[in-house]
Amino acid sequence: MRNDNEQLREKPKQEFESKLLEVARVTRVTTAGKQLRFRAVVIVGNKLGKVGVGVSKGKDVSQAVEKATKAAKKNLINVPFKGDTIPCDVTAKFGAARILLRPQMKGRGLVAGSVIRVICHLAGIKDISSKILGRTRNKLNNARATILALKKLKH
Repeated sequence: MRNDNEQLREKPKQEFESKLLEVARVTRVTTAGKQLRFRAVVIVGNKLGKVGVGVSKGKDVSQAVEKATKAAKKNLINVPFKGDTIPCDVTAKFGAARILLRPQMKGRGLVAGSVIRVICHLAGIKDISSKILGRTRNKLNNARATILALKKLKH
């Protein structure tokens, strides 16, 4: 009897899948010399409409990845669906990065490059086409532009 009550009280945790997008070695030059750190960009999603991007620095790669994963879980957004795709066309700009997301018919698949593909996959979007319109290939700015575009979507 006691085990049944314990099982009822425990809420099922949402399982998030994370993907390491980029690890960059960054240095800060001070009078004492160069300070070496690592910057990690992590994307977290549950494939059911929640996705987030986290960025953090640490003294080593594993510390940076852990901190970035925590940051991504704090910055989750809800993505509206219309079947397996998004409701309408949307564009967004972040820094020099500009992206375009378009809904597609069922069965078309993820027609997207690099960062957008990862974010859409972790959000649970199955049919979408996209285009990076900006000239930049900066993964972080493209990821943030994609998140801005998904935020613009309305139910």
